[in-house]
Amino acid sequence: MKIKEKLCDKEAWNRYFASLRYSLHCIVRPFDGFWDLTHEKRGSMAAANTIIALVLLTNLIKLGATGFIFYQVNWDTVNLVLEIATFLVPFIVYVVANWCLTTLFDGKGTLRDIWIGTAYAMTPYVIIQLLLVPLSNVVTIEEGAFYGVFGAFSFVWCGMLIVASVMMIHDFLLGKALASLLFSGVGMLIIVFLLVLFFSLISDGFAYFYSIYKETVFRMY
Repeated sequence: MKIKEKLCDKEAWNRYFASLRYSLHCIVRPFDGFWDLTHEKRGSMAAANTIIALVLLTNLIKLGATGFIFYQVNWDTVNLVLEIATFLVPFIVYVVANWCLTTLFDGKGTLRDIWIGTAYAMTPYVIIQLLLVPLSNVVTIEEGAFYGVFGAFSFVWCGMLIVASVMMIHDFLLGKALASLLFSGVGMLIIVFLLVLFFSLISDGFAYFYSIYKETVFRMY
């Protein structure tokens, strides 16, 4: 199917928006929602990637539009690529680590299921943080406690949804889900260490061969 035909496919768009709306069901009925999300194929990679993009957009909006009394930004030191990577890299590393560790725990979820479930669990962050941005520009510092409480609540809600997603995707009980998340955290550290070691070796190898090249050129000329 050509790209133009795909863009004009109403059924595909209807399925996409239905899977995107299903994220709202997941955040209020997580156990039922995350079970159907993967086992009944109610979720989609397109909707999951949209939510991830919305998280990144939310972070950028927070950076530029949050009231200065709650979020002070030094624009001379802001790096948008780093801001995006701050969420995206840990997200990818978590998905890979969780998939590797849950395989050892006899988990039933695939890499795709974990990606979709974790992305859908980020929905409350997008909703609450976007509502807090205009609120931060009208409340006073004395009323800032409400801003802090709701901001923390968005993270707690997402954390609870991630636990529920692990339970339903891998068919784990609560204890096993928490243990798998703990080991996933350890796995993330191992992956980061291996990546740093790999790029360090690549950098040292490049520097070594570059020094040989410079020495050769110096002796020839």
